[in-house]
Amino acid sequence: MRLSTVILPTRRWSDGGRAEWERAEDLGFHTAYTYDHLSWRTFRDGPWFGAIPTLTAAAATTSRIRLGTLVTSPNFRHPVTLAKELITLDDISDGRITLGIGAGGSGFDATTLLGSGQEPWSPRERAARFGEFVPLLDQLLSEGEVTAEGAYYAAGAARNIPGCVQRPRLPFAVAATGPRGLRLAARYGQAWVTTGDPKLPEDATAADSLAAIGRQVERLGEACAETGRDVGELDKILLTGFTPDRPLDSVGAFVDFAGAHAELGFDEIVLHAPIPDSVFAADPAVFEKIATEGLAQLNG
Repeated sequence: MRLSTVILPTRRWSDGGRAEWERAEDLGFHTAYTYDHLSWRTFRDGPWFGAIPTLTAAAATTSRIRLGTLVTSPNFRHPVTLAKELITLDDISDGRITLGIGAGGSGFDATTLLGSGQEPWSPRERAARFGEFVPLLDQLLSEGEVTAEGAYYAAGAARNIPGCVQRPRLPFAVAATGPRGLRLAARYGQAWVTTGDPKLPEDATAADSLAAIGRQVERLGEACAETGRDVGELDKILLTGFTPDRPLDSVGAFVDFAGAHAELGFDEIVLHAPIPDSVFAADPAVFEKIATEGLAQLNG
């Protein structure tokens, strides 16, 4: 089991932003991720910085911790330009980047670039675009020159020399719960990401959530079987904060939570770094104690 964190890009680099990433490395987290959004839900009216520049700065100020997005989506990204930025980021970090990638949602990212009278993509179109986005990005990150044309995305002799430091390319952690996304994770992912079952009712219990996530793991196994891949080859990542559980209440709560999900096959648990007066509010002292003692207790 690995323990990682998400640092939301809400603080100026000179006013605590840099210190958060350095502290994550000092605490021993496996990976420090950040959201790749233009803005996000309750944080919309406050500071919010870009993911790729933030990760570039984090790469320059750290040396051991892995870094990544959780997650990037096609809502405002194009595979050709994203590939160039990722290759550069992988180079600056000396091969410490993981790309968390998903189909995107209907929030602010889906509407910010729209003109008057334009409608955001439907769930069906988002899935279709994602199904084209991931294979093209895989090709762009793996080959020196790519020409391709699809229904949504094209590349004309796009050159990406010298390619990623990580070979054949940096790893994909594919966020998915539906059949099409799970098939993409099975075919192109080095890891699969879930935040739990978004269809659970508001009064669902932690046990309900655990059972629903177990069914997701089963469907991932079925998708892998369809593609001829061993599901054991994929790391399984759980991004916390979206289920009825409260793993940040105490070290014991985390150990119980992580142990239950480890039994489902999860390799990595991701905790949000606490942000006061927000949906991710938590006791920083408990958060740091979990980082330094949680896995030892789980494994002990």
